[in-house]
Amino acid sequence: MSVRLGDIAPDFTAQTTQGEIKFHDWLGDSWGVLFSHPKDFTPVCTTELGYVAKIKPEFDKRNVKVIGLSVDSVELHEKWESDIGETQGTPVNFPMIGDSDRTVSNLYDMIHPNANDTFTVRSVFVIGPDKKVKLTITYPASTGRNFDEVLRVIDSLQLTAKFKVATPANWTDGKDVIIGAAVTDDEAKTLFPSGWKTIKPYLRTLAQPK
Repeated sequence: MSVRLGDIAPDFTAQTTQGEIKFHDWLGDSWGVLFSHPKDFTPVCTTELGYVAKIKPEFDKRNVKVIGLSVDSVELHEKWESDIGETQGTPVNFPMIGDSDRTVSNLYDMIHPNANDTFTVRSVFVIGPDKKVKLTITYPASTGRNFDEVLRVIDSLQLTAKFKVATPANWTDGKDVIIGAAVTDDEAKTLFPSGWKTIKPYLRTLAQPK
């Protein structure tokens, strides 16, 4: 099946390196990042998992749980984690799903036959506390992901979920934002009493709300 923005993230029960989870229950009231890697004991995946482990405090700070997946078994994941800790300088500190039967991979359309009919592509799903999919990104197997960009997008998603604003190109936390297109000037006066800058009637900027 295809999982699109705004869909309820498919629920599932799976074995992980940190025990069995029921996905929605495991997420609780947190945000979540579910990301797949094509295969264990591969070079790009090793660097990715090590980097996510290093920056996990940044996800924790944002109330985001991270969880990995590949079509290999939990037992193989556990053996691989030793290599990741040794080569990347950080032990894996989040669960990895064993998906040998491809149940979760198929639920989330992570196997793209024209790329590879056996292994998952590098999929990323950001899921909100309402269990809806807020972001999907798909990378080819040969390209490692930019997880700093995933954090940047989460900052935007969390901000725009709270305030009626949007974030411009290359925005990072603390920079000016844009008043949402659906917000009238009259409504904006109530929402943003400190005012804003009108560049065009459809392009109004202001300091990031706190």
